[in-house]
Amino acid sequence: MDLNTYGYVAAGIVFGLGALGAGIGNGLIFSKTVEGISRQPELRGTLTATAFIGVGLVEAMPIISLVLAFMWAK
Repeated sequence: MDLNTYGYVAAGIVFGLGALGAGIGNGLIFSKTVEGISRQPELRGTLTATAFIGVGLVEAMPIISLVLAFMWAK
């Protein structure tokens, strides 16, 4: 294998791990949101808004890892 192939493999690993972390993070955010809504239904709107803000922050990680993957795969 040549050097470019190693770069493509590294880029795939970087993006895959970034997506895996985001998936786990999103699952944790929404599981705790559902748990909080089941405990205090009157806070549904606040908890949902906070969860979507958290998901937006968590989703920044795979976007950054995608950019890094494209930069490294030259």
